[in-house]
Amino acid sequence: MNFKKKTLGLIAIAVTTFGISTANACTGAQIITEDKAAINGRTVEFGVLIDTSVAFVPRGYKFTGMTTKGPGKTWRAKYASVGMIIADYDVIVDGMNEKGLVCANFYFPGFAKYSVTTKENQSISMSTTDMVQWILSMFDNVDDVKKALKNNEVAISPVLTPGFPPQVQPFHFIVYDAAGKSIVFEPIDGKLKVYDNPIGVITNSPTFDWHMMNLRNYVTLGHTTPHSKKIFGIELKPLGQGAGMLGLPGDFTPPSRFVRAAAFAGSTIPAKTAEGGVMQMFHILNSFDIPVGAARTVEAGKIYSDYTMLTVVRDTKNLRFYYKTYDDQNIKMVDMKKFDFNAKKIVKLHTLTKQKFEDVSKKLK
Repeated sequence: MNFKKKTLGLIAIAVTTFGISTANACTGAQIITEDKAAINGRTVEFGVLIDTSVAFVPRGYKFTGMTTKGPGKTWRAKYASVGMIIADYDVIVDGMNEKGLVCANFYFPGFAKYSVTTKENQSISMSTTDMVQWILSMFDNVDDVKKALKNNEVAISPVLTPGFPPQVQPFHFIVYDAAGKSIVFEPIDGKLKVYDNPIGVITNSPTFDWHMMNLRNYVTLGHTTPHSKKIFGIELKPLGQGAGMLGLPGDFTPPSRFVRAAAFAGSTIPAKTAEGGVMQMFHILNSFDIPVGAARTVEAGKIYSDYTMLTVVRDTKNLRFYYKTYDDQNIKMVDMKKFDFNAKKIVKLHTLTKQKFEDVSKKLK
């Protein structure tokens, strides 16, 4: 496969010369609409520009996983899929297949530890990038993915992946299906640890079980404005709507974003339709939008900033994949049903576009 060598080279130079921090602040969540559509989405943040395209991958496409020892696990896609690819490496890192199964990777620094690739496990090994595509290609529900992972049908090799800075990237993964089920799996000490995810939320480090335990610190939060109380004979009333969420952490750290995502996804009034749910999910994810400079590091006198370069929403009922970018807030949609699932080649579209502002001056009456 061909890679955009110029883009990769610039990233490599930036990282090795300036020591860019590539801390990632992605946030994912899920809601269920009244018409039983599972709508999930995520933000994508990174310390350097990641070159992305939205792509459609047909059934029958053959893949070979990358490992530190060369070619690894091979498979041929049982299901077609749509999602984001990095650079020109035609492997989806965040996407949905024709059965409404979703898989995506999220940054997991300080905790991810992949298996050592040996001659014995090379035939089942692949990169973190390949892992998402394998799941999208081969499975139609969360239970079967969970079973395959627990049966050690696959291993992650600590290999450099195209399109990312030239370091082994630490990831953990989330899977959703059209019924709304979800799991998170994490590479811990060389093994894949699988967690049921009843709330459909994911951020970054630390481990998923820690985040779930941490939610217990926020059991007093609620979506309803509390009633007034009398203290020393004085009636104290809330200062305004939203007082039920007073104390909700507002910073950009993974634990705080996890709590906020759980609070927002768990308190929204369900949309009537899938389309309404898509818009609702974009509004939820807007709460995690990071402008350039709000989350930054300073290294060697230079400023490097995480920012929300991409926001993705997936409608698992109608097989529609939506996205918008930092420079173009117009929401774009790819409808899987408009493609030939048995096509012979991958088709794609670059995501980096510039928004044009609509001048409505002449429409005023």
